[in-house]
Amino acid sequence: MLNLATRAEAPRAEAPPVERRKSQGPVPASGDRRDSRDGLKAALVRPPVVAAVDLGAAKVACFIMKPEGVRKGDRTLTTAGVGYVQSRGVRGGAIVNLDEASEAIAQAVERAENVAGVNVQSVTVATAGGQLTSNRVAGRVSIGARPIGDNDLVRAISNALAQIKLPGRRAAHILPISWSVDGQGGVRDPRAMFGRTLGVELLVVSVSEAVFQTLGACVERAHLQFEGVVAAPFVSALAALEEDEMDLGSVCIDMGGGSTSAAVFTAGSLVHVETVPVGGQHVTQDIARGLSTSIAGAERIKTLHGSAIASANEDREMIEAPPRGDDPGAGPVVAPRSLLKGIIAPRVEETLELLRDRLKASGAPVEPGAGLVLTGGASQLAGVREVAVRVFDRPVRLGRPRRVPHLADAASGPAFTAAAGILHRAAFGPREAVSAKALASAKLRREPLDPRANPVAKAASWLRENL
Repeated sequence: MLNLATRAEAPRAEAPPVERRKSQGPVPASGDRRDSRDGLKAALVRPPVVAAVDLGAAKVACFIMKPEGVRKGDRTLTTAGVGYVQSRGVRGGAIVNLDEASEAIAQAVERAENVAGVNVQSVTVATAGGQLTSNRVAGRVSIGARPIGDNDLVRAISNALAQIKLPGRRAAHILPISWSVDGQGGVRDPRAMFGRTLGVELLVVSVSEAVFQTLGACVERAHLQFEGVVAAPFVSALAALEEDEMDLGSVCIDMGGGSTSAAVFTAGSLVHVETVPVGGQHVTQDIARGLSTSIAGAERIKTLHGSAIASANEDREMIEAPPRGDDPGAGPVVAPRSLLKGIIAPRVEETLELLRDRLKASGAPVEPGAGLVLTGGASQLAGVREVAVRVFDRPVRLGRPRRVPHLADAASGPAFTAAAGILHRAAFGPREAVSAKALASAKLRREPLDPRANPVAKAASWLRENL
């Protein structure tokens, strides 16, 4: 078992050999001293490494990116280290054992650190739990006879945020959907434009305050700083969707172990987030109950033989599952593969139908021609794409981290899109109305939450310095 206390005592990464040699050499001349000082200043202001943790019910993954791994030209990046372990202490998208979850985070980060050769100080966590919800709000302010500036954007955003109250919740993302000038919508950046009125439509994605603080305590227990939480379907979409898909309209469905969530994009902007507390682990539990086998045995059978669609000769093809318990005389459970399909297909179809119905009930602006992109570990199950085509009646494809070309095969599948998406968000945006760091650091408090508090409206005070 990993000793978490060792993380606090981990030494800092050594300076590069060239810098170390300079510090050990003779006293430099004035010009050399100035060059050394400038080099030291550049090293101090160099952006830190970015560490992303995907805390799921099936696995905990950590991706580390160094500043030199970002290539602005083709908008790709290179991960310096990847580490992942089997999840513990997480069930149904929620933390149920703080010690086990923090230990899993520490182990995943330590493995990624060993590969990257760096010492991570802080992490950003992706989750689909915390009862993710999204709210759209609009604000409008008057403008004088002058060009629109940053202060006008701040006033419009503040006006919109003042109209929403989310007691007991924490804003994870505050994203501008669109701007309008004198009623003309679809403006991407209104600065320097002229008009009498400036309007903005915002999407506020929030999580439960209690879940947010639990995540923060879990990360801190692993001796790491908590940089904030991001919505897993949103960052998965950043890693998996093409630019055209965001502009023309698309729905990214992240099928995790404990939950299934969706991010809806229209005209290049995130416009809605939805989640249902059903995921791949529920399929595994159904198999374990239906075949009277263990959870581990059910997961193995699902991976090797599972499918959500019918296949040839499945009535005559038999599968074996280990029995429950430790009776050495008990033989394996033998069943036709058709029985396995009969267990998996209804659960997958029910999950996708539930998500479809919630999207319809929410009034999410899904474009008529919008396609679906499936991400998450549960999307890799055979036949899931075909079931999604039937349920949503739309074209469906399987998504992968598309702008991280150098990932190893084991970490380049749909299960790792959320972790890769956090790195994309850090490197390329999108620009958020309030910085994620400000949202995260505002109220990591230990006193009980005031039900009358409005964390989103109070975020307006940070806009001037973060916009």
